[in-house]
Amino acid sequence: MAAAVVGTVVTGVGVGVWASSGGGGSGRGSDAGAVGASRQADPPTPSPSRSYPMSKAPQTIPAVREHTAARGPGWKPGGGGRVVVTDPALADEGKLVAGELGLAYGGEKTDSRAGDVRLGLGGSGNPESYTMTVRDGRVDIEGPADAGVFYGTRTLKQEVRGGGTAPEGVVRDEPAKPSRGFMLDIARKPFSETWIEDRIRELGDLKFNELGLHFSDDQAFRIESTTHPEIVSKDHLTKAQVKRIVDLAAARHIAIVPEIDSPGHLGAVIAAHPDLQLRNVNGKATRGAIDISKPESAKIVDDLLDEYADLFPGDKWNLGGDEYQALVVPDPEASYPQLAAAARDAYGANGNVADLTTGWLNGRADTIRAHNRTMRAWNDGFLRDSTIQPAKDIQVAYWTGKEIGARPPVDYLNAGREVYNYNDEYLYYVLGEPNTFVYPTGQRIYQQWTPRVIRGTSAVPARYDGQILGGSFAVWCDFPNAQTESQVASGCPGSQSFCTVARSGIRMPEATWLSVWAFGKSHHTAKEPPRI
Repeated sequence: MAAAVVGTVVTGVGVGVWASSGGGGSGRGSDAGAVGASRQADPPTPSPSRSYPMSKAPQTIPAVREHTAARGPGWKPGGGGRVVVTDPALADEGKLVAGELGLAYGGEKTDSRAGDVRLGLGGSGNPESYTMTVRDGRVDIEGPADAGVFYGTRTLKQEVRGGGTAPEGVVRDEPAKPSRGFMLDIARKPFSETWIEDRIRELGDLKFNELGLHFSDDQAFRIESTTHPEIVSKDHLTKAQVKRIVDLAAARHIAIVPEIDSPGHLGAVIAAHPDLQLRNVNGKATRGAIDISKPESAKIVDDLLDEYADLFPGDKWNLGGDEYQALVVPDPEASYPQLAAAARDAYGANGNVADLTTGWLNGRADTIRAHNRTMRAWNDGFLRDSTIQPAKDIQVAYWTGKEIGARPPVDYLNAGREVYNYNDEYLYYVLGEPNTFVYPTGQRIYQQWTPRVIRGTSAVPARYDGQILGGSFAVWCDFPNAQTESQVASGCPGSQSFCTVARSGIRMPEATWLSVWAFGKSHHTAKEPPRI
């Protein structure tokens, strides 16, 4: 996840410790909660002088990368203060932070005065980087793109909410990894539009930039469909609701990463199309598996991929590809002769079921590639026994080494593939704690995990760091009734002492592990502040 979420949340979803007013609570349902009236009435701060001590670095989640200290009173929102922008492209960011800090939005202005927050575009480099200068009783936030400026406003918001004042000096900040994600399984457990939107607000405040939605599985299909309405579960999101979610995420610089997992995990689709159910040589149905020897199977999945590519306009897509049950039997070709025959037809006399399954993945990649998406698939969809290779542009979403035949991360890295870290040892919050899963804690993640710890507890060599794009915390709902929406949001499955600390709003460095923002921790100790 950006594992930050787990520190303030454990589930990755009670990220509101720093996002909510006063530094505590969930911040739910509020875009703008302004600071207290007493702060709004304060006059603009005076000019710095040597009578002030040197400032201290901001205490934020994630910690900022660099702060140049200075003498001065810092800045806090006061009466008459404005948020102004130098470019109309920053209007959304300006209006949002103005509402959150109880300031007037002044629009596009060239003047500046004490008490103001000024947002501007400028400089070069990472589009998510920014510089924030607190000087002469005002704040200037500048970045090469609107994303960086937005993250600068998140730092300012946290400073004011946490301590009342943004410290004097200059912050220079940028993420260590390009992808900082949170994945939510809405197929097994339906989550309301409001709940998802509240998480988006929290994720934006913590500088996450991805929200994965796993909305199709054996249990249910959770988003309205016009091409195949027969597959949609009773409890689902309408397309209008999804559009509002997508729009809110875009306003917070968060990309939605949709996933229609196939050729396994398609039970909800198969329930409406039993003729597509994979059956073994004895006629027994194979749970969740579609019969990939039938052209109709590819057609229905491609119909859905094309349909939802229009609904989700972002540039990323998860193809799934994991846990196709035809491959877990000792002899797939003998157990599923129709698949073996299709493999030989497609790939010659030596073609096997693994080849056919890899060909299925590549076929779905062709469909999504036509929509100009960057694709990823779960690591166990990259099959060891296949002579057919997954398309080179499919990135690896590495979640486990526990599956039969699972290869270590270095196999993919050596092949030059880019990898997302979903390490199930640290980043999986699985409702009900089935199998060997336990609810993760921020303390363990902060102390033991870095983006290079992709599988288990051991890190891959540092030379591969550039191929690791980031990572994602994941909430899976294997036992959907094990927790309510509220319990998932708070992320406190039973450790009351942990919950008390997580909800207290206590700040760095008193509880550094609460600020677990994973993707800056390529090297760290328990005392080193995490970064984005």
